[in-house]
Amino acid sequence: MSTPTTAAPGAPVVDFDLAQLRRDPYPAYAELRRTAPLAWVPSVGRHLLTRYGDIVHAEKLPEVFSSREQGSLLLRTVGPNLLREDGAEHRLLRAGAEPPTRPRQVRDLWADAFEKNAHDLLERIAGRGEADLVADFAEPLAAANLALVLGLRNATADDIAEWSRAMMAANGNYADDPDVWLRAERATDAIEEAVAEIAGAVRREPDGSVISSMVHADMALSAIQNNVKVVIGGGVNEPRDVFGVGAQALLNRPDVRDRVLADPSLWKRVFEETARWVSPIGMYPRQLVQDHEIAGVALPAGSRVALVIASGNRDESVFERADEFDIDRPHRPHLAFGGGPHFCMGAWVARHEVSGLAWPLVFSRLKGLRLDDGTEDHMEGWVFRGLTSLHVTWQAA
Repeated sequence: MSTPTTAAPGAPVVDFDLAQLRRDPYPAYAELRRTAPLAWVPSVGRHLLTRYGDIVHAEKLPEVFSSREQGSLLLRTVGPNLLREDGAEHRLLRAGAEPPTRPRQVRDLWADAFEKNAHDLLERIAGRGEADLVADFAEPLAAANLALVLGLRNATADDIAEWSRAMMAANGNYADDPDVWLRAERATDAIEEAVAEIAGAVRREPDGSVISSMVHADMALSAIQNNVKVVIGGGVNEPRDVFGVGAQALLNRPDVRDRVLADPSLWKRVFEETARWVSPIGMYPRQLVQDHEIAGVALPAGSRVALVIASGNRDESVFERADEFDIDRPHRPHLAFGGGPHFCMGAWVARHEVSGLAWPLVFSRLKGLRLDDGTEDHMEGWVFRGLTSLHVTWQAA
């Protein structure tokens, strides 16, 4: 299969400055949805698919829109993995890795430890009266919880967080920065070493973790290592970024915050609306294995396409006032966790640790919590998007 490196015949060509996309991609996405729902973007080297319905259509056709993209940044970063497989190979890998992340296992195996991690982190900062809730709470919580679920008891939360940042930067390295590749290589080497050690231990004594599940599914060590790399990437940035964006949204909307605090059942709505409003994963690649027409363009086999789920989640034809944060909007399935066979394996872990634990604990424990007026927190990213910091103050006990 050849890989076209230019626009498909008839596809509009629209270029964007990647720096501007990192600052705020949503105006560009809105323009694409209006005028060119499938457009070739030279700076990204692929066609961007931006309307909700077209993205859902593509997700339902993995036999056409293949995850096995040639030259994938993810493949370059972590090697062959379940996110870049389809069909029987994907099902086999997922069956080995997924069981410890299912809702019942999250409740029975991990919930108590997740809660302890959250309390421990809050205890460290509660007396200070100020913190960056991304760096001081959300990221270390997601990393510590992920270490538990994976079974990486030989890695610290700081290790997990740094490895995740390094690999996520490489997965979005469309600018081909050599320093980004070097940092990612160091991270993946460290992960391979840590996983090899744990794999030997859990082969003798299973512990219910993801690594243990994969070992006892008789997966090859290299496959286990590569798939742990993938999980470390999304398993930190997704819950961290949903936590930060949602917490900031509530702190900017005291009326909504007060409603949620009075009715904790609303935390689930806050989670789903936050993930829709600012999708922590903004896009992922697909490559056509046969000719296919979509969004009015006939794409030849080999065409590279990005499913821009961040854009689909702001599609005005599906979500009224799509640019607004509204926990009362009528329910429509968002795309933040993907769809089809590749629906995010860690979705239930993220939902529990953020809406079931982290937000309720933070907002109840830190009295008088408010944004720090003396600092400005920035949202950035388009392949992956979230707050780089969330500075807050409260009444220290």
